[in-house]
Amino acid sequence: MKRKSAANRILLALTGVVLLGTGLLILAGGLDLYRHWRLTPPQGWPLTTPRDVLLDDADRTRWTSEGWWWPAVIAALAIVVLLALWWLLAQLRRTHPGRIPIEGPPDVKGVQLREGALSDALAADAGHQPGVQRGRARMDGTSRHPEAHLHLTLDPDSDPGSVLRRLCDGPVQRARQSTGRTRLPANVRLRVAPHKSRRAE
Repeated sequence: MKRKSAANRILLALTGVVLLGTGLLILAGGLDLYRHWRLTPPQGWPLTTPRDVLLDDADRTRWTSEGWWWPAVIAALAIVVLLALWWLLAQLRRTHPGRIPIEGPPDVKGVQLREGALSDALAADAGHQPGVQRGRARMDGTSRHPEAHLHLTLDPDSDPGSVLRRLCDGPVQRARQSTGRTRLPANVRLRVAPHKSRRAE
């Protein structure tokens, strides 16, 4: 799972939990469920009857006469807005390299390789390795720091360690050479093709 995807899921999960809990609390008080179900809420529990309010007049106006109150409220709201904008811009930021510049001698300066072409070549090369049934590849990262992500389906009787060694020494190394880079990080996920179980005689 990519870092952005993991952060998004955690953020959405926390937001969902808070909204769900708040909604259930309001619903329980608005429908007077505590009285109907003969439940005793904890001491100081908010919204226990339909007539309750979350904040009464005294709570809402307690700090408004203090000099620090409005600056603190404005600062807190500004932080919330800035965090929301930062999260939105993070979603819009490109996470694929697009065109990858070829590094090397001056005569290749300005030459670029499309990420799709590199992904297709890497997937085809990996798929032809011994013990591999099918290979898929995609490129992540930036154009200056691309990362390869490979998903390989292995034969049932293949050795994953041998497949990984051949992958690093073959397709990944050739991808590095084709882009003129000394390093190209590669993340590999392996799965074994479904097969019928064999009965021992």
